[in-house]
Amino acid sequence: MNRHAGIGMTSARTRDRLVQRLRDQGIVDLRVLERVRVLPRHIFVDEALASRAYEDTALPIGFGQTISQPFIVARMTEALLQGGPLGKVLEIGTGCGYQTAVLSPFVELIYSIERVEPLVQRARERLLELDVRNARLRHGDGMKGWPTQAPYDGILAAAAPLTLPEALVAQLAVGGRLVAPVGPEGEQQLLRLTRTETGVTREILGPVSFVPLLGGLA
Repeated sequence: MNRHAGIGMTSARTRDRLVQRLRDQGIVDLRVLERVRVLPRHIFVDEALASRAYEDTALPIGFGQTISQPFIVARMTEALLQGGPLGKVLEIGTGCGYQTAVLSPFVELIYSIERVEPLVQRARERLLELDVRNARLRHGDGMKGWPTQAPYDGILAAAAPLTLPEALVAQLAVGGRLVAPVGPEGEQQLLRLTRTETGVTREILGPVSFVPLLGGLA
């Protein structure tokens, strides 16, 4: 049995229901919806949680981290893609690799940083299993970005800093877009910054709830 296909609660019908929920919540990019539908989210969580993989909810992946709610992954992907094609993208907070896998068909290269070392190897294995070949993963401090590969056409953060680290904004190319949750717990907003020739424009995309973005390594 192909474990990507899933059975019962991880079947195609269950995935279709999830995609319909995302549509109902306002996701309109058909490419993103189809990617969420075909991607086997159940392989990114422990087997004990596989039956819940297509619920629109965050689930624990160990080490105090979660796989983000599908709606949030779709919303952030859609927000990053609006405004044209992307070459190099920086992802802060690889986690289990699910967001990386959702984004991968739409960009040329993803540089993804995760501070929790065991998650890096696990994500690498999952992405290889799915034949995602355009992601470069690294154990590192997301607060600092990945300056040796900058500038980036897109930056996406899967955890919430209290304020946006200047290091990340500085690594954004002119015309590039940064999508990140920002703020303290209970008061976070999803922001999209676009770098222009003269500075940055800032849009608030709505309230969200993420784990905090921490500096250092674990």
